[in-house]
This record gives sequence, C-alpha cells and structure tokens, in this order.
Amino acid sequence: MQLVNILALFSGLAAASPIIVDNLADQPSGHDVQIIGLAFAGSGCPAGSVSGQLSSDLTTITLLYADFVAQAGNNISPSNYRKNCQLNVKLKYPSGWQFSVFKADYRGYAQIPTGDTGTCKATYYFSGDSRQISSTMTITGPYDDNYIKTDQFGVESTVWSPCGLEGLLNINSEVRLSPMDAVKPALMTVDSTDLRFQQVHYLQWQKCEE
Repeated sequence: MQLVNILALFSGLAAASPIIVDNLADQPSGHDVQIIGLAFAGSGCPAGSVSGQLSSDLTTITLLYADFVAQAGNNISPSNYRKNCQLNVKLKYPSGWQFSVFKADYRGYAQIPTGDTGTCKATYYFSGDSRQISSTMTITGPYDDNYIKTDQFGVESTVWSPCGLEGLLNINSEVRLSPMDAVKPALMTVDSTDLRFQQVHYLQWQKCEE
C-alpha cells in the first residue's frame, strides 16, 4: 500500500475557509475536518501515479491517476485487460458528524472494436462495515470517444461513515476489457490526451442521531 504525503497532495487544505451556508450548523467548518491519511494500491495506481485536491468547501475530492489504462489486442499481455485501484481515504471530523459519498463522476476515453466491451466499475464502503454500494457502466463496441460515468445514490442506499469516529472510506475502482484475448486493439482509460483517470467524489454531511 503506497502512502502519500497528505500536505503535498492536498496543498490547499490548511488554508481552507469555513463552509458558507445559510445555516452554519448544517455542516462542520473547514477547520474541523482534516484528511489525515491516504493510501492506494493496485495495477492501475502504481507508486507515484496518484495525485489529488480537496476543495476549500470540503465538498469535493478530485483524484488524478496517471496510469489507469486497460488494453487488449495482439501482442498485449492478457494481464493488461483489467486494471484496478484500491483507494483508502482517512478523514478526521468532529464527533457527532457523518459524511457519505453520494455522487461520483468518472471521465475517460474508450476505443472498443465491434463485438468487444469495456467496463468501468466502482465499489464504495467503510472499513468495519459490511454494507457497500457498487455501480457498473459497460460500453459495447464499436465505440471510439470520451465517456462520462456518473454514480448517484439515493438516501435509502447511501453508505454513511461511522458516527463520531474517524472514517476510512474505501473506493475500489476498475476498468476492464472483454474478451481478454481480443485480436483487434482495445483501450479503456480516462482522458484521451494525457491518459489520466479522474474521479470527483462529492461529500455530503449529516448530523448524527443522539
């Protein structure tokens, strides 16, 4: 598991301003919430390939992956047909607050020949909790264009962090191509220009029940 320098990764966090909302009691202030750990591992996120930014209002985490690319075709190893990344984000927040991912945008590029498919999947869960949410998007060839995958979860299916504790959010993402022994070249990544995988995870907050 690759550990990341949090101060360097989220360079604007220390200067974050309190959230501006109609009712300041609706969310914790920027001084009360800190990212205190980030770790990642997987074939799609080798050491040195992940960077990110936390927005000043604490509602958005943007993650950039430089090597999250699945490929298939002649002379390409079958091990490249699927790439994944297990990301662990540890947040410290005031006692009495919870947060949850309720929307996630994945932007990428896919080149899929006729008869082949490309899949982008993400699973969200908190350490110590058996509940999880998964979302899958499949692209069927022929396809040669950018794509966007948006995950949005209703209140009834949202997975919340532990109440009054530090929360370790796990995000297991993958891109894969089928069939793995495809003859024609196939590619699925994110961002057709620099091959970076970008995820934007929106955070929502709620007050814990007494």
